[in-house]
Amino acid sequence: NMSSRARLLSKSIALYLGRRDFVDHVDSVDLVDGIVKVDPSGLNGRKVFIYLACAFRYGSDDLDVISLSFRRDIWLKRIQIYPPTNGNPTKTPMQESLLKKVGEQGCPFSFQMPTNLPCSVSCQPRPNDRGKACGVDFEVKAYLANDADNPDEVIDKKDTCRLMIRKIQYAPANKAGPKAELSKQFMMSDKPIHVQACLEKEVYYHGDPITVNVKINNETTKTVKKIKITVDQLANVVLYSSDTYTKEVCAEEFEETVGACSTYEKNFQVTPLLANNKEKRGIAVDGRLKDEDTNLASTTLSQGDKEMQGIIVSYKVKVTVAASGGG
Repeated sequence: NMSSRARLLSKSIALYLGRRDFVDHVDSVDLVDGIVKVDPSGLNGRKVFIYLACAFRYGSDDLDVISLSFRRDIWLKRIQIYPPTNGNPTKTPMQESLLKKVGEQGCPFSFQMPTNLPCSVSCQPRPNDRGKACGVDFEVKAYLANDADNPDEVIDKKDTCRLMIRKIQYAPANKAGPKAELSKQFMMSDKPIHVQACLEKEVYYHGDPITVNVKINNETTKTVKKIKITVDQLANVVLYSSDTYTKEVCAEEFEETVGACSTYEKNFQVTPLLANNKEKRGIAVDGRLKDEDTNLASTTLSQGDKEMQGIIVSYKVKVTVAASGGG
């Protein structure tokens, strides 16, 4: 079954999509195309509208309940699909395929998302916070109404149908990994400890071990006793202001000795996994449509010059070298 369908109690409209995942290629986004089946006999003079909304929300999983704490549309596009207003538009192959299934009552629609929208992402609640969710989601909703967007018009729940979709990104081609260097001088010592850390590549897939190359040139009389490697997730929530939340998603300590006036080089491997962070509240995870498994949120890719709202995710690897006598 290639299509996802949302069906109405009133049977006046039904919403069909050929898929639920749409890819953001950074410089363009897949077209969201589908069909609404309309039975004109049940409209009673009303029109059929449909919108695609990208929203940030915090509150209940059910978008229709009164107790919803907070919802803000980051982007919304609305069109009237019945009676049709744009003549006979060119249909996509997906719409042609759906129309064969739906029949002559099918009305095609399509939305082109801009390239500066965030991807589907949610923040992990505490283990017992049932029904509470925070994140960015995408909703396609068809409804019967007299006007497209009249705040005084009450739209019965049975006169709407909706499907959640996901906006996802695939990793780009790999490049050489980043490198960082630091020299630290201690009191009562005229020589420093030099530390250099680098990653073998820039992109890692979920579940991949991250290899961190650490080089130390210890010119002091102190002894290095321990090397700690941590991976932090940075979730930048951009709504009215910009707030960055840093969560440690992986931390490992290695007992390593680097004697006075000596050099050292070694590769370490760390693997950040959502499975090891299930108890941590507020970690960003990739958006999901049902209760399927997910993973730590993927890094948000952007062209860099466009203002992006929602939740923007990145990661940082940190290397800490501890020497005897503190420091």
